[in-house]
Amino acid sequence: MTESDRLAEGFEQNRTRLRAVAYRMLGSFAEADDAVQEAWLRATRSDAGAVDNLGAWLTTIVARVCLNVLRSRRTRGEEPLDAHVPDLVIGRIDAADPEEEALMADSVGLALLVVLETLTPAERLAFVLHDMFDLPFDEIAPMVGRSPATARQLASRARRRVRGAEAPDPDLGRQRQVVDAFYAAARCGDFDALVELLHPDVVMRADGGTARPEASVVVHGAADVARQALRFHQPAAVARPALVNGAAGIVFTVDGRPIAVVAVTVSDDRIVGIDALADPDRLLALDLSVLDR
Repeated sequence: MTESDRLAEGFEQNRTRLRAVAYRMLGSFAEADDAVQEAWLRATRSDAGAVDNLGAWLTTIVARVCLNVLRSRRTRGEEPLDAHVPDLVIGRIDAADPEEEALMADSVGLALLVVLETLTPAERLAFVLHDMFDLPFDEIAPMVGRSPATARQLASRARRRVRGAEAPDPDLGRQRQVVDAFYAAARCGDFDALVELLHPDVVMRADGGTARPEASVVVHGAADVARQALRFHQPAAVARPALVNGAAGIVFTVDGRPIAVVAVTVSDDRIVGIDALADPDRLLALDLSVLDR
């Protein structure tokens, strides 16, 4: 086997992991795929012959590419808006397809992704690589131009911020019951029932994109979120239960066309977060065929 063949084989073996790293770093599948492709180009221009751990080496390359993307966003003033919802991973509630199960395993909760987007690029890299992918701080430090001790501090600061991200209840069946009850209340216009299902400090984030700026809002508090849910409800829409980033959610369609994907975070039988993607361009890019398998 030639050196180029070894590199190509190793890259394909690590592609899923590399894309997962890039997705957690960037919150965008399109940018994640671009980062993985850029990492491949950089790898082919490097001497991989002396590399003992190809997976770790490739992870480092992808991480550096992603760090550059994050820093470039800040330089261009492209910080995510408050209403921005990261790209979503959609799956069936009864996922049984191995490929689909692997995709869901690589997903990460929306609440966590939203918090990650508030971190500095260096904090995000240190947290993602160490806490999610077990890279030692000795390897992370050169990427951010800091000492291992400082890299550890970056991850620690990020960890304190991330602790504020509510984790969904582990019982998916119970999540589903709460989400179904919320949708039923919205469909019936039952304001009091909606409020009862919401945590007092619930946050609703709706991202309509540039095509629908009027649909981009961030709403705090049970009463205001309930009012917004009633305002956004469309009687003609078909609600399809789905897994959204590993938690109970809903895909709304009209005449078979997706108009919104809603991710719901349920904690202690109350909804603590609602993230709705209503950007027509990004909805078209989602693979919803998994719901029909």
